[in-house]
Amino acid sequence: MKRLKLAALVTAFACAASAQAAETYTLKFGHFLPSTSYQQREMFEPWCAKLKEESAGRLECQIYPSMQLGGTPAKLADMVRNGVADIVWTAPSYSPGKFPRIEAVEQPFLMPYGARNSDPIIWKFYEQYAKDDFKGYKVLAMHGDGGMGFHTRSKAITSLDDLKGMKLRASHRASALLVESLGAAPVSMPPPQMTESLSKGVIDGVLFTWSTIRDVKVDEVTSFHSEPPAGSPSLTSTVLTMLMNEKKFASLPKDLQEVIERNSGPALNDMISNVWDKHMEGAVKATPAEQIVNISAENYAAMQKAAEPVAQNWVKEVAAKGVDGDAMLKGVREIAAAQAQVQAQAR
Repeated sequence: MKRLKLAALVTAFACAASAQAAETYTLKFGHFLPSTSYQQREMFEPWCAKLKEESAGRLECQIYPSMQLGGTPAKLADMVRNGVADIVWTAPSYSPGKFPRIEAVEQPFLMPYGARNSDPIIWKFYEQYAKDDFKGYKVLAMHGDGGMGFHTRSKAITSLDDLKGMKLRASHRASALLVESLGAAPVSMPPPQMTESLSKGVIDGVLFTWSTIRDVKVDEVTSFHSEPPAGSPSLTSTVLTMLMNEKKFASLPKDLQEVIERNSGPALNDMISNVWDKHMEGAVKATPAEQIVNISAENYAAMQKAAEPVAQNWVKEVAAKGVDGDAMLKGVREIAAAQAQVQAQAR
């Protein structure tokens, strides 16, 4: 009798394991860009396809672009933490104050230009200094926007004097404070509103990345694009991240967790970097040469000097939250210097 019961239990467990192995898991993936964006077409969809292939069809994504799961971009981090979404792609800076450590990367004049140059720095900084910001999340990717520049309607920006009195769209708090420190007036608005605001003269320009300039048609309503001196850091950048609900990840069978692990972290960052830089480089090449303005080394140094209080004030702000901002900034600079050496040796 005992043997029969044991056999029945073994059979039951085997059936349960077999059922779990055959079960399909659909991950709700939300983001704020349209379905036509290259980020969805060339980053999210191929990544989801890889999960499906490597899981033999047991892992699938249902992508919800343009905030179709509800809410606003500022709520994406909360939506994935609360289980409204299983995965989101968002900018931590859309939730001011929630992720104070990673803000160090967005301080002015720290990141090198280009996603391939800056993304390894951002990932290493996250791993070494900013993990406490993301407790309760499974971090799948942590990357940047490749760096920002000035894109303006009717006046080229080559110096601090050019910036006086201009109204420039800024994407996050650090970039707004940077714009203000340089003598211009920061204006906050979502990317879809930039083109119309530029065409109507509501703003004079944007502090924005080349990577997405064509997607939102900013290139059609701007005449000048100011570039830093070769080898100089970008004015600022936006950190972007792909986050998964930690409980959802833990609920998946071990073999499916391994599929996600293999396709996350540096591997996913590398894929994103390559796609991102392709679009940055494509936008620059598609722009008439006479529209690209180079800022002199002397004038760029003056901008850096004028912006120094931005990071200094940030250090004071995060100290109130128990964060050592000086240590964070030192960490960014050390990782960036080490990464520059690695890249120099690889050339």
